[in-house]
Amino acid sequence: MNINLTERLSFDQAKMVIETTENDKGGKDLFLKGICIQGGVRNANQRVYPVTEIGRAVETLNDQISGGYSVLGEVDHPEGLNINLDRVSHMITEMWMEDANGYGKLKILPTPMGQLVKTMLEAQVKLGVSSRGSGEVTDTGDVSDFEIITVDVVAQPSAPGAYPTAIYEHLMNARGGHKAYELAQATKHDKKAQKYLKESLINIINKLQ
Repeated sequence: MNINLTERLSFDQAKMVIETTENDKGGKDLFLKGICIQGGVRNANQRVYPVTEIGRAVETLNDQISGGYSVLGEVDHPEGLNINLDRVSHMITEMWMEDANGYGKLKILPTPMGQLVKTMLEAQVKLGVSSRGSGEVTDTGDVSDFEIITVDVVAQPSAPGAYPTAIYEHLMNARGGHKAYELAQATKHDKKAQKYLKESLINIINKLQ
C-alpha cells in the first residue's frame, strides 16, 4: 500500500546553492539548486530509496515539466500531497540525477510566501528542502513504487535530531509576526510594502536567533 513520504535535508546536506539570473523583464530571478532526495543510503527516517526508484521518479517529474505542467512547492510542507496555493513559494524548473541523488532547481516566485523565502535567504538564513511524494515501504525500510509530487522549502533543525518548526508558526508566534504576514499579502504589487516587509522579517529573524 502506498503511503505519503517526506524526507528533509538541511541546507548543507542538500549542498544548496543560491543563484540569481537576469530575466526578460529587466528584473532578477532567484533560484535554489541542490540535492532534493538522497538515494542508496538509509536516511534519518530509516528509509532507503534505491537509485533506480529515484531516477524513474525524477524522469517522470521532468516529463511533466516538459509537458507544460507547473510543479509548485510550498513553505514548510503540509501533511497531505495536495498543493495549497496560498502557501506556494516556488516552482520546480528542472530535476536531474547526479550520482545516487536527485537534484532540483527551484525558482522562487513573487508570491507572499515566495517573498518570505527571498527575504530570509537575503538575510542569510539557511533553509532546507523536503521532498514530498508517495510509495511503498517494506519492513526493512526499502522504498518502491516511488513518486515525487513536489519539493518544499523548510526550516532547519536547530540541533541534530530536532524536528524543524514551521516558518509560518515562527512568524505567527513572534512579536510582530502577524504584521509581517499582513505586509506579505501586499508585496506582490507594492514596492513600499516590500521594503517594510524586509525590515520586519529581519527584526523577527534576529529575535529568533
